[in-house]
Amino acid sequence: MKKVMLLGMIAMVLITGMMFARGQEEYPSRDITNILVWAAGGGTDLANRLVMAEMAKILKVNINVVNVTGGVGGSVGMLEAYSKPADGYTLCGLSESIVTAGVQGGWDKRVNVWDYFIIGGSPDVLSVSPNAPYKNLKELVDAMKANPKGIKAGASASGSIHHLNLLAFEKGTGAQFNFIPYTGSAPAQNAAMTGEVTVVITSVQEQSELLKAGKLRPLAMLTPDPFKFGDITIPSAFADYPDLAKYLPLEQQIGFGIRRDAPEPVKAKLREAFKQAIKAEAVQKFGRDRFFTIKGIYGDEANKIFDKLESVFSWTLWELGAAKVDPAKLGIPKP
Repeated sequence: MKKVMLLGMIAMVLITGMMFARGQEEYPSRDITNILVWAAGGGTDLANRLVMAEMAKILKVNINVVNVTGGVGGSVGMLEAYSKPADGYTLCGLSESIVTAGVQGGWDKRVNVWDYFIIGGSPDVLSVSPNAPYKNLKELVDAMKANPKGIKAGASASGSIHHLNLLAFEKGTGAQFNFIPYTGSAPAQNAAMTGEVTVVITSVQEQSELLKAGKLRPLAMLTPDPFKFGDITIPSAFADYPDLAKYLPLEQQIGFGIRRDAPEPVKAKLREAFKQAIKAEAVQKFGRDRFFTIKGIYGDEANKIFDKLESVFSWTLWELGAAKVDPAKLGIPKP
């Protein structure tokens, strides 16, 4: 009798182990959802949709991208994604801007709860509406100083990299905009095209088609070097305003995350699919055509980048007087 019971127990263990192994091997066995924290049409949205389409071919399931905007630093979408089980069936489409959610009061933890996959990024450019009277950066800054907060500037939500670049630009030039936040880069750019705002700060990748069509006019790069864009060279804002070097540049990192406590075999499967997807011609062409640097970084390297961004961005916001929560209280080390 005891022998029969022992054999039965062994059989149960073997069956359970086989079922567990099969479950690991079969991931993913159903569709995956990517909860994207910014609005449709922006750089994070476009890059994620393109890479998810390539990963879906490799993983042989659908990956549905759902935009969940709102809050600060993408906090609403991030909170929703984090509330889902850590089973690999929910990803979080994000950018470097999520690292400011904590100091803005929308996130009660550090962002090291995610494992990151970095698709790439593009430098920020300051552009104006086609009918704006400013032909160069100096004319714009002089007008800002003559009428503080009289000129409307659009960017994605408070704490986004574009908002941080706007704040840094103000600090480095001594002028002030009337900042109008939007749910993403695409709405901010639309507002500039229609004249709802005069100035917009987003990435070259996000503005590229609008710049080519003459729907926005670039005045300056928020980087130390000028930028070759087709037949024109966009000058660096640093040339006329060297104090910008105290606050800029801030680098964009677009990609997605999975809960760090997800099973390692699941993360390994995603890493392999990501590595293949990044090499796809459609992704590489996107980079070439849209002035977007494809990076394809994941694992410890990507996590360390976001740790550093959290430190730099959070303390920059605090020092610029634009944070609600002291980063020290969240355990975020100074850079």
